[in-house]
Amino acid sequence: MKKYSLLALSALLGACQSVTPPTETKASLDGEVFYLQRIALPPTATLSVSLQDVSLADAPAVVLDEHKGQVKGQVPLPFHLSYDPAQVKPGHRYSVSARIEVDGKLIFITTEHHAVQLDGKDPQPLKLRVDAVR
Repeated sequence: MKKYSLLALSALLGACQSVTPPTETKASLDGEVFYLQRIALPPTATLSVSLQDVSLADAPAVVLDEHKGQVKGQVPLPFHLSYDPAQVKPGHRYSVSARIEVDGKLIFITTEHHAVQLDGKDPQPLKLRVDAVR
């Protein structure tokens, strides 16, 4: 009987052990958005930069992170993107894109593909050129 009590007690104590949740690690990309035109942005301009999984040609891109907000100052415009490295899948392609809007109207957008590897070796700060929308 003592053996069963001891066994039950040890099983109960084992179930009560605290389990520490895995720590969430984040990786990041820092960069700046610029354009070549010699014009100032109005105070109502907003910047949006997104990190996307663009692996599937026939499906919408999956957004891993997005930086959105009112523009503070003039170009170059800094941005910071965070992502979970566990979301990065081998063989997938990732890209960063940017856009600048004024009062909801698109005025600048990236027109070139800006690939990132998300392996910790991407050059930082990233430099994203946006072109005027005509």
